[in-house]
Amino acid sequence: MPEPATVLVVEDERELADLFADWLADSYDVRTAYNAADALDELDEDVDVVLLDRRLPERSGDDVLAAIREHGYDCQVAVVTAVDPDFDTLELGFDTYVVKPIERDELESLVKRLLARSLYNEEVQQYFALASKRATIETTKTDAELAADERYQQLCEDIRELRVELDQRITDLDEDDFLAVFHDLQTHEEATSN
Repeated sequence: MPEPATVLVVEDERELADLFADWLADSYDVRTAYNAADALDELDEDVDVVLLDRRLPERSGDDVLAAIREHGYDCQVAVVTAVDPDFDTLELGFDTYVVKPIERDELESLVKRLLARSLYNEEVQQYFALASKRATIETTKTDAELAADERYQQLCEDIRELRVELDQRITDLDEDDFLAVFHDLQTHEEATSN
């Protein structure tokens, strides 16, 4: 039986961090950190998913996120925060952005979705991360604000270009390739749900 995935919860509100850990403990190996320094101490190659608050004492969650990416940790990062997204979030290296509050079923689904994404190659993971950024910022900005922001326009262009590349790769696959990928994903899904 495969070992459970490891989830690191980084949240300065101890009760909330412990609640998240409790919700996930039946399915995952869960670590908690209540500040940026502890989060960086808990990080290693075994961490599969990080649930990261942006507002932390001493150093921000943004700093922790930058350190995760600088060190090259191969983990999915969900920013789970009370901070509404703004255009500055487009520059952060997260995989998805969730504004609190979050319910138990939403949190469990979030972790499961991020673990599924980690099975894809780097380009597909990048596509999902960029699409998540676009969806996040579109929930808080008007069409006029979006049209006026160069970072948002560049993000949309990056998504279009990556989509063209991915579409080309898909057309290069044959039926046997699709069946192999489907079988592999189904096998992984069954293993992680047991």
